[in-house]
Amino acid sequence: MVGEWVPIRLGDICTKIGSGATPRGGSEVYVESGPYALIRSQNIYNDGFHRDGLAYIDDQHATELANVEVLAGDVLLNITGDSVARACQVDSGVLPARVNQHVAIIRPDGTKLDPRFLRYFLVSPDMQSKLLSWAGSGGTRNALTKSMIESFEVLAPEDISEQRAIAHILGALDDKIELNRRMNETLEAMARALFKSWFVDFDPVRAKAEGRDPGLLKHIAKFFPDRFEESELGEIPAGWQIRGLDEIARFLNGLALQKYPPKDGRALPVIKIAQLRAGNADGADEASADLEPDYIVEDGDVLFSWSGSLECVLWAAGRGALNQHLFKVTSAEFPKWFYYLWIRRHLGDFRHIAAGKATTMGHIQRHHLSDARLPVPPPKLLSAMDLVLQPIVESSWHRALQSRTLAALRDTLLPKLISGELRVADARDRIAESA
Repeated sequence: MVGEWVPIRLGDICTKIGSGATPRGGSEVYVESGPYALIRSQNIYNDGFHRDGLAYIDDQHATELANVEVLAGDVLLNITGDSVARACQVDSGVLPARVNQHVAIIRPDGTKLDPRFLRYFLVSPDMQSKLLSWAGSGGTRNALTKSMIESFEVLAPEDISEQRAIAHILGALDDKIELNRRMNETLEAMARALFKSWFVDFDPVRAKAEGRDPGLLKHIAKFFPDRFEESELGEIPAGWQIRGLDEIARFLNGLALQKYPPKDGRALPVIKIAQLRAGNADGADEASADLEPDYIVEDGDVLFSWSGSLECVLWAAGRGALNQHLFKVTSAEFPKWFYYLWIRRHLGDFRHIAAGKATTMGHIQRHHLSDARLPVPPPKLLSAMDLVLQPIVESSWHRALQSRTLAALRDTLLPKLISGELRVADARDRIAESA
């Protein structure tokens, strides 16, 4: 039997509601890593905790901030600035931690309000609209105060087990998305390590030249030569060639898509640098769907931003329109992993070049693609390598694609579950149908 839903005022059931502080000395006292994380607003997102840009402080400064210690399960809420109202639960993997003054800790009594249920309540569309409205009502700077947070009323099942069941449904989807993210980090690291060993350090060739076992399957090892020869890059494996990056792939620049507005109700999201960095097309501008096929982005495409924030990704966020300042990279001769990993290998150099531009937006030019020289193995060896690297890279973007589907399902279920419109048993059925 479904229990009654009741309003729960946060100020009545939380053991802690309060913001953090900046350590004395500000960013000057941050340390490279550990022992304490300092969580800031840039780590708090509605889709979860982001470790990018996570700061660290030492024991002394952590002791000074002991009253803003973060505990496992705490709900964190951004309370000032452009990121106000974003909320998530702390990632227990970064503990011990403190928060700065732009982040509030909300710690409900877990016997009265499940922390995960609270987290999903705060990020639900209706509550986000309310939080943003409240934050903008008090002055020129968006802010949520402690008294505002204490006054929040959470409509939730009176039965704590029902709260936990709802949170479990949504949490299981988020956990799978997070597992996919971590798996992709591992796969990417594997691909880069193999790539570096074969194409930068030439480990199999060195092993064979020294009479050692290269440690590879025989059908791959046999194609690696056992000697080097001189080239413009220095020593490279015998029989390999040197080519520019633009010789192994086609770099198609996007269009000025403001000249191609949607028509007849048919539109595609415009893929710009912001979408590339976010990994999705949420809130993107729209352009005509009647573009030439070359300028339409599909899942699995390699996209490379050559201006502003230089990024290279395997796109997995759905069909879109290729905007200017982005290259769609393809090749009729070489496998996708080959040019994708070579771009990633040169990305640091490209960013350095862009950073040195005396313009408002750093960029690279096409001649920098030609200047990026690289060794290319003979076709038979490349085909053998493809058997190893192609499945790794393909698996990575397929997992990203799966995560997109899971996120869409979560976003569909969340407002219905958190409002009581959809019951747990029905949500489980929907997830089973989707699977």
